[in-house]
Amino acid sequence: MFQRPTFRKFISTSISARTRISTNPNAVNNLNHHIHPTNQTIRTFASLPKLIQQLRKATGAPMMECKKALNAVDNDYEKASEWLRKNGTAKAASKLAGRDASEGMVGIALSLEGSIADVGVGTGAGTGAGTAAASIVRVASETDFASRGKDFTKLVEVIANACLVNGGNDGDDDDLMATHISGKDGKIKTVKDALDDAILAIRENLQIASAEIIVPSSDQSVVTGYVHGKVFNESNAGTAAAIVELVPIDTTKSTLSRVEIEEIGKKLAMHIVAAKPAYLAPGDVPADEVEKEKHILMEQMADSGKPADIMEKIVDGRMRKYYEGICLTEQGHMLEEGNPKVSKALSQVGLTLVSFKCSFIQ
Repeated sequence: MFQRPTFRKFISTSISARTRISTNPNAVNNLNHHIHPTNQTIRTFASLPKLIQQLRKATGAPMMECKKALNAVDNDYEKASEWLRKNGTAKAASKLAGRDASEGMVGIALSLEGSIADVGVGTGAGTGAGTAAASIVRVASETDFASRGKDFTKLVEVIANACLVNGGNDGDDDDLMATHISGKDGKIKTVKDALDDAILAIRENLQIASAEIIVPSSDQSVVTGYVHGKVFNESNAGTAAAIVELVPIDTTKSTLSRVEIEEIGKKLAMHIVAAKPAYLAPGDVPADEVEKEKHILMEQMADSGKPADIMEKIVDGRMRKYYEGICLTEQGHMLEEGNPKVSKALSQVGLTLVSFKCSFIQ
């Protein structure tokens, strides 16, 4: 009883609308188009949201940027990806260039007995697998918020592995930027493409601030490292990291296994992260820096009235303290009982420190 008036109103409205449409040929054509669209129209309309979602997931670009890209190339996914790189990334990069990028992440990659660890790196430019045992890279961002995400962490890890494959070129080197990696969508792209995609997605000035490797000096070398300040426990990226190369002093007498040497190296890398040495040993400090420091010390004692030979001895003593502050071999090992000098702690177990690399987020 209560539905009849509504039903009559619906019938009346439908008849009235049908009458108006029948007198308007254009309206009839429009109605037929919506009621009986072509298969192409249905496919394009239905797939557009999915294309936007797919493009956003692959590139990380904002939704409206993805929609704009698809509209510009008639919903062609491949062309839309290229459009974003040529237009969206370039536009974002031009706006962000010059901004201070003092945050970010440090990542390391270690090869396993001469083979490159496979973390999204494809074949590409560089000297090939097995040429480097460890790499360390620093990827800078504007904010720590941006660098704490999983996508950014993964990007740092992939760049670290690309640095291994590439042979350790500097962060600004074209070879590293051209190294092939596997993108989030499974397609092969370059490090530069991945960095551009991240800039478009995060909307911050991102840069590869540094990229270095340690190449084993001998077959007996063991290279290992440590990452501090991880956001995700399973990752190899954090706020600071160090890699070291150790080799037995006498391989015929050494009783240490590779695993034991790796553990010693990891503890040393932890010390490096804490102590932040600038040089391996006193002999590595540039001569001009040494002379400058000695000159400062001599000036401080100019009015002391002490004989020259006494002043020389005092300067020598203070230079030892100076070296302890900046040279790894002269520092007290923070992770060993009694804090012996690093050089002494290593010699006691029959090892020599060949080289180290470290990087920090300031």
